[in-house]
Amino acid sequence: MRQFLLCGAAIGALLLSSCTSVSETAVDTPAPVVQTAVAQPAPAAKPDPAAFLAAAEKELQDYSDYAYRIAWVNSNFITDDTDWLNAWAGSAGTLISVRLANETKKFEGVTLTPDQKRKMDILKAGMVMPAPSTGTAEQQKQVADELNTIMTDLQSTYGKGKVALDNTKFDVNAVLNIINRSRGKEEPRDPKAPLTLEEASLILSESRDPKTLKGIWEGWQSIATVMKPDYQRMVEIGNAGAKELGFKDIADMWLANYDMPSADMEKTVERLWTQVQPLYNDLHCYTRTKLNAKYGDAVQPKTGPIRADLLGNMWAQQWNGIYDIVAPPSSDPGFDLNKVLVAKKYDPIKMVKTGEAFYTSLGLAPLPETFWQRSLITRPRDREVICHASAWDVDNVDDIRIKMCTQVNAEDFSTIHHELGHNFYQRAYNKQDLLFKNGANDGFHEAIGDFIALSITPEYLKQIGLITKVPSADADIGLLMDRALEKVAFLPFGLKVDKWRWQVFRGETSPANYNQAWVDLGLKYQGIIPPGTRPGDAFDAGAKFHVPGNTPYLRYFLSFILQFQFQKAACEQAGWTGPLHRCSIYGNKDVGAKFTKMLEMGASKPWPDALEAFTGNREMDGSALVAYFAPLQTWLKEQNKGQTCGW
Repeated sequence: MRQFLLCGAAIGALLLSSCTSVSETAVDTPAPVVQTAVAQPAPAAKPDPAAFLAAAEKELQDYSDYAYRIAWVNSNFITDDTDWLNAWAGSAGTLISVRLANETKKFEGVTLTPDQKRKMDILKAGMVMPAPSTGTAEQQKQVADELNTIMTDLQSTYGKGKVALDNTKFDVNAVLNIINRSRGKEEPRDPKAPLTLEEASLILSESRDPKTLKGIWEGWQSIATVMKPDYQRMVEIGNAGAKELGFKDIADMWLANYDMPSADMEKTVERLWTQVQPLYNDLHCYTRTKLNAKYGDAVQPKTGPIRADLLGNMWAQQWNGIYDIVAPPSSDPGFDLNKVLVAKKYDPIKMVKTGEAFYTSLGLAPLPETFWQRSLITRPRDREVICHASAWDVDNVDDIRIKMCTQVNAEDFSTIHHELGHNFYQRAYNKQDLLFKNGANDGFHEAIGDFIALSITPEYLKQIGLITKVPSADADIGLLMDRALEKVAFLPFGLKVDKWRWQVFRGETSPANYNQAWVDLGLKYQGIIPPGTRPGDAFDAGAKFHVPGNTPYLRYFLSFILQFQFQKAACEQAGWTGPLHRCSIYGNKDVGAKFTKMLEMGASKPWPDALEAFTGNREMDGSALVAYFAPLQTWLKEQNKGQTCGW
């Protein structure tokens, strides 16, 4: 997905969600030996958890001061040298983080305060890809170097990925025409240059030629083929490190970050999916019918799964790109936000300023000046960068930034509100102890900005002067459909990515079956299949940034649940009595004050405490999402009468 909190390979083996890191820690010093007539052995020093944690947090900060900047530079200037630096910093961080995690073992059986225990758990389970610490110091360094070189190379390969222009696979001239139209007054692109991911994604959303869609989709998936051996080796190393820390495997370690046993968390995820699955099934059925009407049986049959390349998105994770195909009749809101933003002379900076103004309207402090000086907001044309939108907290205090190749359109307008959510969350908890400078769980960090983006309603657009008239209720089905193509369509994909990785980490999926397992899960949860037979060496999972980037993905599924819980609670606090999808909290400082209190907690308390502080509930619940889309679901069921739904 476009939205995520990036921490880079240099920090990827550390506390990825919080983007913090470590350097060197003090070890308890034995008590001095007192010489008597007969020398007596000194009693063993009593482990001091407070001293250990204080030293560990200083180490984390010391390391972060340089490693995060290296990760930033590498992400913005992809060269062999910055790749080397990022791998070097990551290797150093891996050694430190593994050592600290293992040192927590000496406090087993020691009485700890709740905060101390929580910090120990974060140190132990907060890594994403640990290296084993067995063998000599040199051997440990070698395996840490290998792991971080792999992690950097995987991310770099993705960042450099391009789709070759090939007239045998798609209409090159038609593709270039679409791209040049989108560039407006900019100079026409080099007609021989391969397609960037942004350009390839544009084609998937705008072209309606099945051959071209298939060629572009397959072209992007092919960038990942070379990643497979490295990914396999990385999993071998990571699993060895996870087992050394007391976990069954990496999957067990990732799931340990949710304040409950891993098995219970998996049950929670399945419960949430069960709540929202009927809504997704209704949307899938309706969308398939419309695609069949558009393309015919030979391209998209009336029954069964949907072809992945027909859904307007490279990973079929969000379907907004085909709104024109599935739009309900007589539901025109009377404006096109893409055109409105251009007509109102918005540029990327003005879009970010507008996003900032939403947060300040709730009572949060404006972004620091360094944000505007140091963020990367548009794609540079002179170098390779990772354009995947991300938010950064470089010094764990106030050096916050975003990085995205912003285009003036509705999608990026929403993305900006999302990314700034990370930044304002980071600022809110910046007075917490270092190990608590993080979201209540990683789903919270993703949900904050998306919750705010739910307030990008027609009422909000009118308040900020983008439109002059709020559409009537007749437009609600169309507005809900547009949002469902983004939110509801994403839900099974949000499960698929980590379910695939859990299977890989647990050894349930062998390297030979990596791709088939990816395809099978897409069919099971999404009802989606590739547009053609995949080659034997395919590694389609690697064509999704979060896989080579080693970003746990369950956070996004959870965030899509949480953001609607936040929306329902906030609108109730605001006294809103209308439909939930029409509610905007823009300018409501009372809601903002309660919201800020949750943000300020960071990771200092178990996530149910944070959830309760804002919503009054201690369980994640999909019912708010279902309630938000209830009018649309009723309409979908009516449209689907007579259709054979499911796949």
